[in-house]
Formats: sequence, structure tokens, C-alpha cells
Amino acid sequence: MDSTKSGHHISGQFDIEIEYIRDQVLSMGGLVEQQVKFAIQAFINGDPEQAEKVIRQDKQVHLYGTILDQKCAEILALRQPAAFDLRMLIAAIKIIIELERIGYFAEYTAIKSINLSSVEKKTESCPEVQHLYKLNKKLLHDVLNAFAQQNINNINAIITQYRNIAREYILIFRQLSARMSENPRDIQRTMHLLSTVRDIERIAEHAFHIFEYVVYLVKGENIRHLSAEEIARKFAKRDKP
Repeated sequence: MDSTKSGHHISGQFDIEIEYIRDQVLSMGGLVEQQVKFAIQAFINGDPEQAEKVIRQDKQVHLYGTILDQKCAEILALRQPAAFDLRMLIAAIKIIIELERIGYFAEYTAIKSINLSSVEKKTESCPEVQHLYKLNKKLLHDVLNAFAQQNINNINAIITQYRNIAREYILIFRQLSARMSENPRDIQRTMHLLSTVRDIERIAEHAFHIFEYVVYLVKGENIRHLSAEEIARKFAKRDKP
């Protein structure tokens, strides 16, 4: 056998395997995006059937995670990748964990919507939930897109989005806490709202963790120990001429 051709074949197959991992992580991300969307809709509309769909989707998310974990482990053991390919596999494994955690919060929101629907037929318009979810939806989408393109040129935009969500969450938390004091009879519903906006904020945290792993993939740097502000300063300095 021609060793040159053999080496080329192995390299080509490895590229296919890496691309498969990337595509499957993105498919898992798309499923999680849908899961979060359906969970928020179920909560706002008081729709237990929609909530049950979210809970069923969580099993699909975990299945994705299990299969991808196994595939990444096989590639690491058999191919012994280095440099960018090694970072891709490590980042993929970490991102899978973050996506599963996002799925958990979506499922938890769906369960709360079922519990709330047993108390009242439909929640009000829930502007707080809708507003925070709208910000969160864009963040999660942009983060997954950064992974798809293996590009962190939008790092400042991502950090700004994450900061805005954190700031809006604090404002909403204060507003809802004040509402409970003013209207004790509405405590149960307000507690559900508080819990849900907290879940959305936690989803944003995990989405930002995904972006941190994208930075690791592209730059080879671990920035998990840095705050969003420190990350912004770090890369702002590099961008200066």
C-alpha cells in the first residue's frame, strides 16, 4: 500500500469525523433553542401540552449528549489529535454539557408552567418573561453561530448582550419583589415569575460559557476564570494598533 495515500485517507477520514462532531453539536444546539422557546411559550400561554413536549425533548437532548460524548471519547483515544483538532473536541465536550444544562432549565420552566396551569388557566402577558427571553434568544443564537463559524469577531457584542441580560434580570427581580410586598394575594404567581426569570438568566450564563469555549477553540486560551468585564478589557487591548 502507498503510505502517502494511506496517510491522506486517514487524515481525510479524521476531518470528516471532526466535521461530524461540529455539525451534531450545532444540531443539538438548535434543538435546545427550540426547547427553550417552547418552554417560555408554555409558561406564558399556560399550555400544559406544550410543556409536555418540552419535557419529551429533554430526552432527545440527553441522547444527543450521550452519543456525542462517546464519539468524542473514541476520536480522542484512536486519533490522538493535537492543536486545533484537540481544542475542537475539548470545546465540543464542554459545550455539550452547557447545552444539557440549558435544556434542564427549559424543562424546569415547562414543569412550572404545568404546576401554574393547575392553579389558573392562563398567566397574564408576562412582559418580564417575554422581554428577558427575547434578549436571551439572541444571545444563545449568536453564541451558537460563533461556534458554527469558529469566529469571535463579535466578542464585544456578545459581552454587551450578556451584561444587558444580567442588568435586566436585576431590575425585573426588584420589580417583582416589590409587587409581592404590595399584593400578598398574588405571591404564588409572582414567585413563579421570579423563578422563571431566574431560569432565563441562568440560561444566559450557560450560553456565555459556551462562548468562552468558542474563544478557547479559536484562540487556545482559557478565559473561564475571567469576568465579562475582564474578557472585554483583555481583547480590547489586543485590538489596539
